[in-house]
Amino acid sequence: MSQIRSIKGTHDILPADSQKWQRLEQIVRSVCNQFGYEEIRTPVFEETRLFSRSVGEDTDIVSKEMYSWEDKDGTSLTLRPELTASVVRAYIQHNLGGQAPVQRLYYMGPLFRRERPQKGRQRQFHQFGVEAFGSGHPEQDAEIIAIAWHILSECGLNSDSTLQLNSIGSPDCRTAYREALKDFIRPNLAQFSETSRKRFETNPLRILDTKAEHEQKLLDDAPTVSDCYTDEDKAHFESLQNFLKAINIPFSINLKLVRGLDYYSRTVFEFTSPVLGAQDALLGGGRYDGLVETLGGKATPAIGFAAGMERFLIAMDESGEQSIESKTDIYFVCLDEDGITTTLSISNKLRQAGFSVISDPVRRSMKSQMREANRSGAKFAIILGETEMESNSVVLKYLEKGEQESVSQKGLLEKLRKLTN
Repeated sequence: MSQIRSIKGTHDILPADSQKWQRLEQIVRSVCNQFGYEEIRTPVFEETRLFSRSVGEDTDIVSKEMYSWEDKDGTSLTLRPELTASVVRAYIQHNLGGQAPVQRLYYMGPLFRRERPQKGRQRQFHQFGVEAFGSGHPEQDAEIIAIAWHILSECGLNSDSTLQLNSIGSPDCRTAYREALKDFIRPNLAQFSETSRKRFETNPLRILDTKAEHEQKLLDDAPTVSDCYTDEDKAHFESLQNFLKAINIPFSINLKLVRGLDYYSRTVFEFTSPVLGAQDALLGGGRYDGLVETLGGKATPAIGFAAGMERFLIAMDESGEQSIESKTDIYFVCLDEDGITTTLSISNKLRQAGFSVISDPVRRSMKSQMREANRSGAKFAIILGETEMESNSVVLKYLEKGEQESVSQKGLLEKLRKLTN
């Protein structure tokens, strides 16, 4: 039988890398908890219409990239391509808004998009993110951005990252701006790509998100959304900038930043990092004040962000923030078959006391076991041979120093506690 390999665009997270993932997950959980955010977990597949209604029928995600199929009852189901829509669905379904005026939620999990695999972008990928429901005020925007900033700081990425900030205004503002932008583009529309020409009809703001250089040049003198702000839009955006200055989070205004999904309104933002190359977005988000109502809930202001975990880990590797210390405290070296029972008993007691202990289950030579003990990164080796069995002792070896001493089996736990406190 030919070898079965993983599906294109998916990858295995092996033990050497899983510790890095755990570290990032731990940082996300810790920072979110500091801000009072609680974890939510949603199913990995939903009804297809959840994403077509929220993300937008004409986005690449919905039109080209979703993994969808028809269930036995005829319902169209889709592996989730993003998580905000799923969290909003759960918020509405479980009436979370009725439980507290503000809901602060965070998540981590796998997502699925059928796009061309490349560095940091896979067909099964992972994101973490936060969502806050209930406040339309700019201080909520500042809190969300502060969470992102703290996570970047804990990951050692804040010094290389840039916060780009914009407001795409309220619905009234965007209606006026959409027409102004179309009037500007229309004379040169033939010079734009087929994708941009399609966006011209469905959502012209997304043309500003183009990565094509010739299109970027055509847009150099395009009107800006700020020309169409209402007084309320201006006040909201100015307050947000003042709040970010007050908490010492640097930012730059990027009037062409629109984000790629249809549900955004007012504040949008991205953190970018040069270590990721041309596709430099590390984390992004914004307001989506109309999405809860669009999906059948009560009108509820909301804001959030999401970040690709693979891209975060690449950036952490590039910045030298991924050195992982061994979690093994003790490697137990058993030299005699008669000592296996004692080895298992002592190891169990040490684990119950909070130590991590590994041992050799294939009965190798002392030389091989000691080589493995050094390779494991353990602080100590405990050696049990025939002599130690007779005297109810063990040899405790300090692997870094190379020194060793005899310790009674009864006094071993107390000795290790003294050495590690």
